[in-house]
Amino acid sequence: MTGSVLHQPFSRRSLLQTGLALGAAGVTLGSVGACATPTGKPGPRTVSLALNRSITSLDNKFNQFDAAVTVQRAVRQPLVTLDRQLKPQLVLADRFELVSPTRWMVHLRPGICYSDGSPVRVEDVATALRCYSEVDGSFVGGFFPEWPTVGKIDESTFTLDTQRPVPVLDYLMSNILITPAAANQPRELRGGVGSGPYVVTAADSGVGNYTLSRNTRYWGPAPRVDSVQVRFMPDESNRVVSLRSGEVDVIDSISPDSADQLAGLSGVSIERTDGVRLNQLFYNFRKPKTHPLADARVRKALTYAINGPALIDQVMQGAATEAVGVMPMTLDGAIETGRYVYDPARARAELSALGVRDLSLKFIWESGEFVNDTDIMESVVQMLGAVGVRATLQQFEPGGDIMSWRQGKAGDWDVLGNGFPGPTGLGLTIMQGMFAGTAEKERTGDTYQGYVFPEITATITQASETVDPVRRDQLLARAQRQVAATAPYLWTFVPKVILARRDRVGDIGLRPTNSYDLSATDLRV
Repeated sequence: MTGSVLHQPFSRRSLLQTGLALGAAGVTLGSVGACATPTGKPGPRTVSLALNRSITSLDNKFNQFDAAVTVQRAVRQPLVTLDRQLKPQLVLADRFELVSPTRWMVHLRPGICYSDGSPVRVEDVATALRCYSEVDGSFVGGFFPEWPTVGKIDESTFTLDTQRPVPVLDYLMSNILITPAAANQPRELRGGVGSGPYVVTAADSGVGNYTLSRNTRYWGPAPRVDSVQVRFMPDESNRVVSLRSGEVDVIDSISPDSADQLAGLSGVSIERTDGVRLNQLFYNFRKPKTHPLADARVRKALTYAINGPALIDQVMQGAATEAVGVMPMTLDGAIETGRYVYDPARARAELSALGVRDLSLKFIWESGEFVNDTDIMESVVQMLGAVGVRATLQQFEPGGDIMSWRQGKAGDWDVLGNGFPGPTGLGLTIMQGMFAGTAEKERTGDTYQGYVFPEITATITQASETVDPVRRDQLLARAQRQVAATAPYLWTFVPKVILARRDRVGDIGLRPTNSYDLSATDLRV
C-alpha cells in the first residue's frame, strides 16, 4: 500500500505537488512582482546583467545584498574596498592607517572627483557617516560598535576617532559609500552623483532596471565596457533562457541544476566560489514572555522538525551547505557550535513535554531572498505539519514593506526567512550586526528582529574593542557559543555562490560576496 507523503522521502516533486499536505498546513502566499525581461541582444560594447533581486536604490544605507554591491559600487565608492580575498584595498583614500587604539589617519587621494567634476571633500565623509548613523533600521549601521567622528586636518587629511578601540574600522568603512554632502540625506538615495567609473543614464527603480554609462570624468583607469544594462529578472528559468539566447551576458544566484544545464553550452562559462552569506529562518525575538517562542527550549525543539539535508539536496539541488555554527565557517573567526538533527519524533515529544499544543507560526520573507525560496518555505510548512505545528506564509514583493515588519512596526510574525551577508569576511562583523542588540537600538528598530541579550552584547563589544587578534578570536568564540544557547534559528544554511556568463564577457573575478568589480570587466569582441 502507498504511504502518506509525510512518511515518504522528501523531494521537490512530492513537497510541491501535494496540495492536501500544504492545504492542511494553511499556506497563504502573497503576490509576486512581475518580472522584467530584456528584449534584444546587448550592443558590441555593452554588458547586460540579469539579477534575481530588484535594486531599489544605488545607495546602501538599507539594502546591500549580493549583486547589488556590484552595481552600487560602480556608481558610488567608499574610502576602502575589499578585494577578492576580502582584504582592504585603498580607493578614495591613499592612506588609511591606525595611529593609536582610537584614531585612524586618513588622506584622500589627489584628483578624485564626482561625475559632475566637483571634488571629493572631507566634509562629504563626515556627512556620509552622519547620514548612515541617523537611519533607523540601517543594514550598515548594525556592523559598527560605534560611529567614528571626523577630525579635519586640512582639505584632504582627516582623522577617524572613536571612544573605544575599533581595530577593524578599515573593514567597516568599506561599506560607507561617499556622496556630495549637500545631496546626502539619512535615507537611501535614488539619484545624485558618485565618484565611480559609471553614471546612471536611465533608471526605473520601481522595476529595478538601470542603464549605466562610462563616467567621462572618472579619476581612475577608464572602465573597459562602455555601458551596462541592469535588469531585474526574479525567475531563474527566465534568466537561464535569456542567457542562452544571448539577450543577457551575466546571471547571478543560480542553482546547481541550472549551472549543470549551462555548463555544456558553447560560449557560456560558470564561476563558483564559497559564499559568506548566512541564510536563515530566524525567530521573532519580540514575542511576549508568555508566547511559546520566548522559550529557547521551544525554539530548539522545533529545529528537530526540519529535514535540512532533504531541503538542500532535493529542493535546492545542492545549492547550499547546512550551517554548523551561528555564522558561515568561511568567515574569519567562525567556530562550529552544533549541527542540526532531523528527528520529528523528538520534536513532538519535547513540544508536548513543554506543554506546547496547537502552535501556529507565521513565516514572512521577501521573494528572491534565496534560491527556490518559495519551494523551501512550502517544504518547511509540510515538515512542521508533520509534528503538529500549523504554519502560514506571507511573501513580500521586492522593494515592498517587509522592512517595517522586520522592525516590529507593522504586522506580527513568528519566523523570518532572510539572508545576512558577511561583506567584510570577518565573523566579528556579522556577530555585531545580528547579535549585539541593545535596548536603545530596539527603540529605533535597529536590532536584528528584536534580539537583545546584554551578556552576549557585552562579549561581542569586548571582542570588537580588542586589538590583539588571538584574544579577539577567543572572545568571538565565546560569543558564538552564547548565541547558540539561545537557539535563534529554526534552520540555517550557507548558499554557494554560482554565476553564469557568456564568454564574450571576460573573467569577472567573482568574490565570496557574490559581487565583482564592474570596472574591471571586459568584452571579448
